[in-house]
Amino acid sequence: MNNHTELQVISARTRKLEHGQTEVIITTSNGNIRGILHTAEGSGGIIWVCGALGGLDGPSFGIFRILSEELVNEGLTSLRLDYRFPGDLAPCIADVVAGTYYLGELGVERVSLVGHSFGGAVVIQAGIGSERVKAVVGLSSQTYGATGVERLSPKPLLLIHGERDRNLSTDCSRLIYQWAREPKKLVIYEDNGHFLRESHHQLKTLLKRWLVEKVG
Repeated sequence: MNNHTELQVISARTRKLEHGQTEVIITTSNGNIRGILHTAEGSGGIIWVCGALGGLDGPSFGIFRILSEELVNEGLTSLRLDYRFPGDLAPCIADVVAGTYYLGELGVERVSLVGHSFGGAVVIQAGIGSERVKAVVGLSSQTYGATGVERLSPKPLLLIHGERDRNLSTDCSRLIYQWAREPKKLVIYEDNGHFLRESHHQLKTLLKRWLVEKVG
């Protein structure tokens, strides 16, 4: 662990964007975290994080952006979060935990975390460490950083992977599922690669239903 892992959230500034989005800059004791906020009226919310290169839109044709917009109508606030140090596991975990503090300041007390690839390990660890987190989703997750997932229980875990993933084998999610305790669910999409584009509509339906059920 380096000194990037322990963050104090100092302040946040916002700037209105189009389509009901708000740019957020969370100032911490070790740099700024950028995100896009989609605000709803309820007390449930989601933090979405990408893989080792960072980013905001997510896999499967920007499914994080798409669902963030749709879930506002279900009373769920979304924060699409970009990492300060993409690919560096410990500070990325700290970024997500800082994001839960920020959502808490907005009155969002029940948070689900969704992470893709490298981000799958990030959200597992952040979910273990944050009481505000109530559920975790890993998409095409890596195993590095996912050990200890059994400590996530009793928070529900959903793992989704493509059978034809050439970046991270489906065995990664199968192994994480094996390590995890109940409640847990594993979904494997045939003919899907790492970015889960081939089952976009099924994935969107599954995620929307699961997230509304867990934190809506």
